[in-house]
Amino acid sequence: MKSFLVIGLGRFGRHICSHLTKLGHEVMAIDRDEKCVNDSMDFVSSARIGDGTDIEFLKSLGVRNFDCCIVTISGDFQSSLETTYNLKELGARHVVSRAERDAQEKFLLRNGADEVVYPEKQMAKIAAIRYSSEHILDYVEISDDYGVFEVTVPKNWLNKTVGQLDIRRNYNINILGLKRNGRMDASVDASTVFDDERTLLVLGDYKTIQKIFKI
Repeated sequence: MKSFLVIGLGRFGRHICSHLTKLGHEVMAIDRDEKCVNDSMDFVSSARIGDGTDIEFLKSLGVRNFDCCIVTISGDFQSSLETTYNLKELGARHVVSRAERDAQEKFLLRNGADEVVYPEKQMAKIAAIRYSSEHILDYVEISDDYGVFEVTVPKNWLNKTVGQLDIRRNYNINILGLKRNGRMDASVDASTVFDDERTLLVLGDYKTIQKIFKI
């Protein structure tokens, strides 16, 4: 279990808090709006009304004690920037800040953010990849070029084994597992036979996946 400080209880911040709590972590939520704080009480460990730009307020929270501080302030980049800076000045271990525009990422990183998330941009890319092909069922980005894809089995692979197709040599991808009815089977070896009742989880670069699965 980890401890998180989440500053900003807009929609994105509330979703982050809710999911962290469901995963069994301790979450303290902060917002300037009393209603947002009160509404969050059902899905966080604790919540306080406060302003991340107030360094004395942040000191009172003991930000060094949290495993991760997440700044999810929306619509007020100056406050987001100041809060990020203040957290790092007070010795926060790891600061993740939200960007709403490309230019904001650079400033947040320069002012103390260890990582920057840009949910709208990231989800747009995932959705574009997911819905641009009938073969891709899910997608997780690993880097700008690589990802893990859940895909249907190509017709020319059906009833053949991993060894017969020599997947890694001929296709330059890694098969991480197969799924059937939502259940994952990671015991893939050269004798594994492909059928149309299972989907594949593959790791590879986007251009290679695009070519193989005809995106």
